[in-house]
Amino acid sequence: MNFPLFETAKSVEGVTAVDLYAEYPDFDIDIDGEQARLVSHDIIIFQHPFYWYSAPAIMKEWQDLVLEHGFAYGLHGHALNGKTFLNVISTGAKPNAYSKDGMNHSDIRSLLAPFEKTADLCGMLFLAPFVMFGAGRALEDNRLDVHRNAYDDLLKAMVADRFDLKKAAQAAVLTDVLDDFILKGEAV
Repeated sequence: MNFPLFETAKSVEGVTAVDLYAEYPDFDIDIDGEQARLVSHDIIIFQHPFYWYSAPAIMKEWQDLVLEHGFAYGLHGHALNGKTFLNVISTGAKPNAYSKDGMNHSDIRSLLAPFEKTADLCGMLFLAPFVMFGAGRALEDNRLDVHRNAYDDLLKAMVADRFDLKKAAQAAVLTDVLDDFILKGEAV
């Protein structure tokens, strides 16, 4: 279900959507090019399926190579300071699986701790995730369009600087409470 979300992101003016597998089929990542792309954007979104409590292999490889010492962190690594980081993920399980009493014995934000710690190390503001729970049944349950529309609203609000980033950083999950963070009228 990530492809429809990717298509939504590609359609929003002001958003740069990158398919790492299409761009780097041999995993030969252009580190300088990727670092330049990061520098030129204020908000970095990792959109991916959430499986085995992590991201796809190429995204991990990208992190290992691109977020290097001296660029993203370390004494002289301040290129990402002040930028914003967001996970947009799809899960196979429904929301109740992501609770202390659920199958995963933890909430989704806690399971994303490695991403949050990476954002912290790089001096970035980590936002609560935008999640499509139970993605495998989203189409059958008539949730796909609702989710795509919400993602579209989120991206457009971010591009227009009408999204309360500080408040969104404190939330558990953004998905069902987007209206609490999208500002009407003036930009933040």
